[in-house]
Amino acid sequence: MIDLKLLQKDFESMSAKLMRKGVDASLLENLKTKNEELKIAKKNFEALQALQNSMSKEFGIYKREGKDIAELKAKVDANKIEITKVLDIQRQKQEELESMAMTIPNVPDDSVPNGKDEEDNIELKRVLTPKEFSFTPKEHWELAEQNGWIDFERGVKLATSRFSVSFGMGAKLERALINFMLNFNSDRGFNEVSVPALVNRTALEGTGQLPKFEDDLYKMEGQELFLIPTAEVPVTNLYQNEILAANELPKKMTAYTSCFRKEAGAAGRDTRGMIRQHQFHKVELVALSKPEDSETIFDEMVSCASDILTALELPHRIVNLCTGDLGFSAAYTTDIEVWLPGQNQYREISSISNTREFQARRAKIRYKDGKKNSFVNTLNGSSLAVGRTLVAIMENYQNEDGSIDIPEVLEPYLSM
Repeated sequence: MIDLKLLQKDFESMSAKLMRKGVDASLLENLKTKNEELKIAKKNFEALQALQNSMSKEFGIYKREGKDIAELKAKVDANKIEITKVLDIQRQKQEELESMAMTIPNVPDDSVPNGKDEEDNIELKRVLTPKEFSFTPKEHWELAEQNGWIDFERGVKLATSRFSVSFGMGAKLERALINFMLNFNSDRGFNEVSVPALVNRTALEGTGQLPKFEDDLYKMEGQELFLIPTAEVPVTNLYQNEILAANELPKKMTAYTSCFRKEAGAAGRDTRGMIRQHQFHKVELVALSKPEDSETIFDEMVSCASDILTALELPHRIVNLCTGDLGFSAAYTTDIEVWLPGQNQYREISSISNTREFQARRAKIRYKDGKKNSFVNTLNGSSLAVGRTLVAIMENYQNEDGSIDIPEVLEPYLSM
């Protein structure tokens, strides 16, 4: 959640920053109005409470002096009723303000470039040079079918479109990639954790998927439980509503999970193959840190994900997202895009974000900062999307006859 006190203190500046991210000015004005209404309700309550305290003291004096208290008692009782009414109004205004604030995205850092969409993202660097093929490289779905690695039709038969089944070497490579990535991340200081694939509404509110993106989530009928869209949700919320000791930070974690998304906003996009599926595997990096350490840890996370691709000898590039492509919870984001020769373009394979205090404020994750409690910074990033990594291996390691070589670094994991 955005800092409402900061919004109240410097409304014009905060509004300008949020509008860079596409927030409508009228919504911000409504938020300001709700905040003013809450302030008035609090003042009314405080005034009535002060009157109650004053009359209570006067009540004691009347009793000691033997005065008639009937009239004063009637005033006290009437004021109590008014206090109850005003307190109900205050609670209502508080709920209205918080409900509206939960739909407002994070404020982008000043360093985030302005832009409308992914076309305005800024490329920072390229790592490794794409291989030149002596033949026209095939796309991954052709290679998957030719080698019997992935069956898309049987995925549809078992579920619906955008599901697939992996067989033989395809399934083995997925498992090898998961183990390789987890070990790689652990060697970089990220503690491995295993978390549930179902979470409650509070957890999804904490990381920002709810209430705004409920249409993209799979919900259990009759229960307030949802299949996770990413391991970011359960791993970040491990410390929901906790106050950590300063010496416990940073907490750096990695987790493998299956992820589930309806892809409600991606109709018609990437309908073939494994680029955009309803269920996919991903290894995630999550960190909780002191604010002054979060940028260093962010750089560590970007390097970790990039170095995995380098170890797999997969060409990729690193880009900074513009305001129009920035996610709801992110203050700033760096994407890593892997080269796919079959598609003749770079495609996103990792997205690494620093949310600053935004998620911690929603999930109430704090640490003891001297004598006060402060919000941690939370960071998350793919390291990596397993299916997309498999796609990149198929397209970059293909031979003219359609066979696919195996990255040397994965060979030990295939014999385990």
